[in-house]
Amino acid sequence: TRHESHALSQKHRKRIEEAFGWAKTVGGMAQTVYRRIERVRSRFILTMVANNLARLPRLLAA
Repeated sequence: TRHESHALSQKHRKRIEEAFGWAKTVGGMAQTVYRRIERVRSRFILTMVANNLARLPRLLAA
């Protein structure tokens, strides 16, 4: 907590955790209905793309 790198790491961690939290609550990834790693991976990528599309208007406005 004494180093500036810790504060930077906490900022990055918050951004990452927000995306995963969104994927679990809004994106339906809390409990997947798919089996096999390929299908789960595809669903995860699709969910993260949707997250980026949802964030895009705010990012463009800034």
